[in-house]
Amino acid sequence: MDERKAIHEKLKKKEQEIQLLEEKLRAARIYVQALQDVLKMLHPDSPPETGESVMKSGSAVAKAREIILQRGKPVHINDLIEAMGKEVTRESRASLTSSIAAYVRRGDVFTRPAPNTFGLAELGHSTPGEQPTHQPPQGFGKISPVPPPPKSDMDDDIPF
Repeated sequence: MDERKAIHEKLKKKEQEIQLLEEKLRAARIYVQALQDVLKMLHPDSPPETGESVMKSGSAVAKAREIILQRGKPVHINDLIEAMGKEVTRESRASLTSSIAAYVRRGDVFTRPAPNTFGLAELGHSTPGEQPTHQPPQGFGKISPVPPPPKSDMDDDIPF
């Protein structure tokens, strides 16, 4: 039982370490984005010096980012399209989803916290795989005592 407890403690410590590193990474991404925004303000015509992608001003992806920034929370793809003043069609959904998903796959700008719902990394919205797992339920892994079988009128000498 001591080994199980030791492993549980190591697991708990590592989960806390991962959570701390994820928080630092989010803060660093926000800081980098802020610095890039300042550079854009100072020199709007110069290309970025980092490997991160730049959205074309006025593009559907840039508009989606602005909508999510205004609302401050992840937004469903249909709501994004409606907020842009466009008709929600299969084609419009596929087009915008595909464009934003490219950013999500790169871990750049957008996140996908739920199906067909997009958030922003700079606002701390996270994709499910990025979040630390929840703690196991109380008593997980403990062996519970087996209750004795009910008494019956049958002969106890029969082996089956």
